[in-house]
Amino acid sequence: MKRFKRVYIEITNVCNLNCSFCPKTKRTPKSLSIAEFEHIIKEVKNVTNHIYFHVMGEPLLHKNLDEFLKIASNNGLNVNLTTNGTFIKNVEEILLENKPRKISFSLHSFEGNGGKENLKTYLNDIIEFSLKALPLNIIIEFRLWNNGKNALNNTQNNKIIAILQQKFANNVSFLENTLKEVGGVTLQKNCYLGFENVFTWPDESLNLNNQTVYCLGLKDQIAILVDGTVVPCCLDNNGSITLGNIFKNSIEEIISTDFAKSILLGFQNKKAVCDLCKNCGYAKQKFKL
Repeated sequence: MKRFKRVYIEITNVCNLNCSFCPKTKRTPKSLSIAEFEHIIKEVKNVTNHIYFHVMGEPLLHKNLDEFLKIASNNGLNVNLTTNGTFIKNVEEILLENKPRKISFSLHSFEGNGGKENLKTYLNDIIEFSLKALPLNIIIEFRLWNNGKNALNNTQNNKIIAILQQKFANNVSFLENTLKEVGGVTLQKNCYLGFENVFTWPDESLNLNNQTVYCLGLKDQIAILVDGTVVPCCLDNNGSITLGNIFKNSIEEIISTDFAKSILLGFQNKKAVCDLCKNCGYAKQKFKL
């Protein structure tokens, strides 16, 4: 068994939207070159079977998406994408040809960005692609991660559910009730709809000071930012917890440092060793601490 269940690779930190729930990144806008991506893949293929094109940024914007998918496939890696879906029509042929394992559509980005576009037009492009992708065994996930006490932008959820129900499932009320109870439902084979609460991104300035923290960082996952910085968690959007740089050291060297080991041990004991993790509302919510 390989060390990590998944490795997040930020192929770009540039996004076309300005969603209210997104903390944005303070880093310089950048996209990985083909040579940089090949180097990363050479390193991570020995520690995982699954890569995710996501930390910050919109992966479907990357001009070399086709080449990246081919490189990953040639190295035996399963690719998972998280996207706001606005560019799905532009890259439809690329995705259908290269067949990533899973594509997650963050539908909450529609209202989180002010709902400036037409909802039916936005969803129709995503649905048309999904109906083509499902017979190819591409897993499709629709996300509505905009619930809970911090939720502000979810007035369109019922409309979204109704449209998805018409295309993929049988009963709207069943979907709504199931989502409220368990947070997700299977619409059909390889097609899912899920609810999550709005979560608080980790931020040193929040002063949450969680005494008990648990995270899958360095246990199940690591993330690699677009400049090569390796961080323990996909929520470290500004590279606050730097383990090393994959363009300077091997992945084995990076995850074997005393600092990395201390972070992992801290998580195993439900204790954060860094201020960022002490101020992670997501960890407290997700693991019900």
